[in-house]
Amino acid sequence: MPESQVPESPAKQEWLAAARAAMEIEAASVAQAARRLDGELIRAVDLILAHPGKVVVTGIGKSGHIARTIVATLCSTGTAAVFLHPAEAVHGDLGIYTPGDPTVLLSKNGTSAELLALVPLLRQFHSPLIGILGNAASPLAALVDVLLDAAVEREADPNNLAPTASAVTALALGHALAIALMCARNFTPEEFGRFHPGGQLGRNLKLRVGEAMHAGDEVAFVDPEASLKEVIVAMTRRPMGGACVVTAGGALAGFLTDGDLRRALTSHDDIRGLRARDAMTPTPVTVGPDASLAEALELMERRRSQISVLPVVDGAGRALGLIRIHDIYLGNG
Repeated sequence: MPESQVPESPAKQEWLAAARAAMEIEAASVAQAARRLDGELIRAVDLILAHPGKVVVTGIGKSGHIARTIVATLCSTGTAAVFLHPAEAVHGDLGIYTPGDPTVLLSKNGTSAELLALVPLLRQFHSPLIGILGNAASPLAALVDVLLDAAVEREADPNNLAPTASAVTALALGHALAIALMCARNFTPEEFGRFHPGGQLGRNLKLRVGEAMHAGDEVAFVDPEASLKEVIVAMTRRPMGGACVVTAGGALAGFLTDGDLRRALTSHDDIRGLRARDAMTPTPVTVGPDASLAEALELMERRRSQISVLPVVDGAGRALGLIRIHDIYLGNG
């Protein structure tokens, strides 16, 4: 940590301690809720799967904000969902319902007058009610068909007042429900990409490596017997961060990066006798042209030592070109 970020006074140390304690309380609350999960979650999933329509999620105040986030997660993971403001519901917004639409109701105390007034109206739409409630003994808990227990021992703030741990726990249960539905629907990365066509995430899921890679004259291809000077010249003319070392038949024999060249220069006083095969990585991490950009990115980043460029090979091991992390994040060219 930079010295400027190190708290110096006892008061600032207390701020840091309070922040850490808040996160620990919230983490413990979520862990406890996870341990309480039981057949009620399965019942909730079954109720939602049994209905071909949408899920309606509702809550008031802070619970309403959490409900909106859960709706966004459900929609992005294959379950159609909408948010219903409980106060606006009785002024025309009940028109979003079709018979049988399940409703997820969020409440910390389970005593919200707006939600309690909504229940008999929802029954007219034959809506199964799923509660994410912080009080299993509350009036609202007695009215729902399925109860997901969002109780917490205390809130994260020192006064035990602000809905912090309770909000995080309710959100975690909503996410747990969404993830369980993903599993039940066998929701695939391809489907996820179809719901996220814009932005970096959509691009990474939609595009294949073959559509973003560099090939042909853009890439330095060198023979295993090429001198290091020839390799450096080739990589200077085609500055992609790497050179594919290929056999006469086009098979990838190895890969040379800028880092490989620096290491060769550092470890040898005289490099005039060195060849590409002496400095290359003989078994580099590679990717196929049909892999998604997301898969290529994972190969680059999910490793102890991250890499920024991958050679692209076909099914027979022939070198086709390379793809850089720059191409994934910013687009080819």
